[in-house]
Amino acid sequence: MEVYITESKGTTTARFVGRLDTPAASEVTQAVQPLLDKADGTIVLDCSEMTYISSSGLRIFLTIRKAAAAQGGKIIIQGLSNEIRQVFMMTGFLQLFEIR
Repeated sequence: MEVYITESKGTTTARFVGRLDTPAASEVTQAVQPLLDKADGTIVLDCSEMTYISSSGLRIFLTIRKAAAAQGGKIIIQGLSNEIRQVFMMTGFLQLFEIR
């Protein structure tokens, strides 16, 4: 799993590439730490190149959402594949996040 973080015009974007499974979760947790520091702005989680997400990955997304809620930020998730959208639907995550 690779995470690429970029900033442009006040928006921070994290692009997830590969499988966000349990073995990758600890590395991803460290990689997304800059998002928690910028959680008072708009954060886009780009999942267009993510092929799988486990419960550990979902927990990371919840952590980012919680930080944004505490700091008045906004989280947008974009590029969900049909398979990952199904996981979000079954877990109730579609209601927790703005999905594009």
